[in-house]
Amino acid sequence: MSLARSERHALVRTMSEVGPDAPTLCGDWTVRDLAAHLLVRERRVDGMPGIVVPALAGHTEKLRKQATDRQWAHLLADLDSGPPKWSPFFLVDAVANATEMFVHHEDVRRARPGWEPRTLPSSEQDQLWRFARMIARTGYRGCDLTVVFERSDTGEQVTVRKRGPRTVVLRGEPAELLLHAFGRDEVRLDVDGEEAWVAELNASQRGV
Repeated sequence: MSLARSERHALVRTMSEVGPDAPTLCGDWTVRDLAAHLLVRERRVDGMPGIVVPALAGHTEKLRKQATDRQWAHLLADLDSGPPKWSPFFLVDAVANATEMFVHHEDVRRARPGWEPRTLPSSEQDQLWRFARMIARTGYRGCDLTVVFERSDTGEQVTVRKRGPRTVVLRGEPAELLLHAFGRDEVRLDVDGEEAWVAELNASQRGV
């Protein structure tokens, strides 16, 4: 089973456990709001452009709000079943949805007090490491710093953004590095660098 598929199932289980009105790390969205977003993203072709094109975002948001009115059990069942065959995401699910499902699963988990990082198999951490390096090259475009990732489990280092001598090293498991690159602050990382540089990085716009 692909990481995208396993994380999708895990996300739906967690959503079911916490309930539709629980908070997430996605602003003021509840779990129901997030589930509706994911369904529109891969099931409403007319709403997909608005996810990346600001001028079309209003229509996409209208579709998302309509989806929140669906019966909760049906909403979760459709999300769990994955993209239908006619969806552009059907053939690329394993690639296009791996980080989407993982990050949003953590958006639900880490919005709850007392959260702890999951212990993931090394094979999954290796996949997340590849995604983290890829996402980071655009995820830190809002800062004028050199950013280095270091895996705490293997010691491997990679410079994901090169911008002169001011350098911040982020050290942690690939899952945590990926979440930070996506703009999440609820992460467990060790950070090396001048205090002002670290503050600048944390205050910068991160994400895709």
